Amino acid sequence: MIKARVTVTLKNGVLDPQGKAIEGALGALDFSGVASVRQGKVFDLELEGADRSKAEADLKAMCEKLLANTVIENYQVEIA
Repeated sequence: MIKARVTVTLKNGVLDPQGKAIEGALGALDFSGVASVRQGKVFDLELEGADRSKAEADLKAMCEKLLANTVIENYQVEIA
């Protein structure tokens, strides 16, 4: 079994209203010094019966087709 983590974040220059809301909430809770917040998504996957190279190819395809909107998001795949 292969375990993987996919992290999806907005590309630089794409507005992040949820990150701004979190930034404001942190300030309201007296956490000073937070200059910027960007939010993202994390997917933990377990792939059965796959070798590492097939897993990498499958994970990239999953990101391109479903997990990330590649117009506005970047993704990073880590295999354990």
